[in-house]
Amino acid sequence: MFKTNTKHESPSMFGLLESLPSSVQKKALRSKEYAFYKLVFSHIDEDQFSILYSEVKSRPNSAVNILVSSMILMAYNKWSYEELFNQIEFNILTKLALGLDSIEDHPFSPATIFNFQNRLNAHFCKTGENLLENVFDKLTDKQLKALKIKTDIQRTDSFAASSNIRNYSRLQLLVEMILRIWRILDDKDKLSFKEQFSSYTNSKTSGQFIYSLEKGEIPKELKKIGKLYKWVNKTLRSKYDEEIFKVFDRVYKEHFITKGEQIKLKSNEQMHSGCLQSPDDLDATYRKKNNIQTKGQTVNIVETANPENKLNLITDISVKPVNVNDDTIINERIEKLKQKTPEIEELHSDGAYGSSANDKEFTKHKIDHIQTAIKGNSKKVNIEISKPSETNNDEFIISCPHQRVQSEKTKKRFKASFDLNICSTCSLSSDCSAQKMKKYRVYYFTEDNFLLSERLRKLRDIPKERKFIRNNVEATMKEFTCRMPNKKLKVRGAYKAMLFVFNAAFGINFGRIYRMMAEKMKKQTLFSHGIAIFFLKLYFRRREAMKPYSSGFSQKLSVPCA
Repeated sequence: MFKTNTKHESPSMFGLLESLPSSVQKKALRSKEYAFYKLVFSHIDEDQFSILYSEVKSRPNSAVNILVSSMILMAYNKWSYEELFNQIEFNILTKLALGLDSIEDHPFSPATIFNFQNRLNAHFCKTGENLLENVFDKLTDKQLKALKIKTDIQRTDSFAASSNIRNYSRLQLLVEMILRIWRILDDKDKLSFKEQFSSYTNSKTSGQFIYSLEKGEIPKELKKIGKLYKWVNKTLRSKYDEEIFKVFDRVYKEHFITKGEQIKLKSNEQMHSGCLQSPDDLDATYRKKNNIQTKGQTVNIVETANPENKLNLITDISVKPVNVNDDTIINERIEKLKQKTPEIEELHSDGAYGSSANDKEFTKHKIDHIQTAIKGNSKKVNIEISKPSETNNDEFIISCPHQRVQSEKTKKRFKASFDLNICSTCSLSSDCSAQKMKKYRVYYFTEDNFLLSERLRKLRDIPKERKFIRNNVEATMKEFTCRMPNKKLKVRGAYKAMLFVFNAAFGINFGRIYRMMAEKMKKQTLFSHGIAIFFLKLYFRRREAMKPYSSGFSQKLSVPCA
């Protein structure tokens, strides 16, 4: 049964904070942990998590705001689960951050937080709704409004989050699956089919098996294991319902082609980047970029970037397989980004985010897409396409260094006809992309070319002070990757990767707000100390100035009357 946690709203007179000495209380109230309690914990909407629990009267759930806040603190402080439980049990400030009012409070057991994450995952798989994302969006919206952060200009970038899995070769992955199938067989089948598996079970691990092979033996071994896969699929598959056989099915279909009694290994060219990379992470995909191989997820981040903002906050997060391109990811987020921050007018990105589909989506939502570079080869002759009016979609003005003409519509595209006489005297004619005809030099284009031309114009015309707005997003990427040892996630699977990223984003936004508040408090303290010192100095100066008068006055009083 679901029950909200409001106990923290009315602390006891003899509670944790009140039991501390007054000097320690003051330090606690100025601590980062208490700021976390006020800025994050107190604003978590628990009611939206009620869907995870039974409506029948039963034992109440553990406090959701404590569970969610604990996950955020883990990511923010780079704690392991063991460190989290130790902090909750022994650290007074951590208890303060979680709204706990007694040193004896133990809000949940280790199993509870794992079960809670499993519930979140099951709900996401069933409905596609990420409840943690809902909390993040609501909290960020409150923070943006409270701090009056402008959201009209934003920037985006992505980073690869490698899964914490072993890098299997193709043969090693196939052998690993055979060994895992062998482990789940019952004793009777192990005795009956010992001979079929003996070539692989003699080695303790798939790595040891591969190590014992000569290079020339690999093709022969691949054919041999193909026959074993077919035998396992025919003989054992229908007998067992374990999860590992579902993984086996996927590997079998991805690596082999069967025709009747024949089984053939697919060539490397027939394999794709979405094939299973490890039986320990079914969501990880493969990508090679700039000679760097990655198996895992891609994380895309959007944050505010108006130069007038005192600080910027992350506004949107997306986690996708690593083989999905940046332009595809942002295409799915444009509408959501507009819903969350309706004031957005400008989004800055690198060259990987440009595409015709994105141009149309950005135009639809009236957002200027500013790229630091544009994909594609640069042209020696610049031909610009512009629209004289937004009301007529079939009218374009095409300009080259020496001519400016109006377009004509053809059946499938548009064309611009340039004066051949002027073109013949142009020094750039040999490099021009316009085709030479009998009467004109013709340039053919589509609306996609126009949208690309608009992107180039925006990049060219943007004021100098706003050309490098995107660059600082690299620091935000670092705030995530510094929590990933060797740029690898500590978790496996798409949803656990998503949990990590959102929890880290909570912490990053909180950290930025807290640092700004701490700096402001420091300046106010210095200012108040400065005023106190000023008046103290003024007091002593006046006292020193009054000394001659006071001494003379006292002397006059001491002179006896005549």
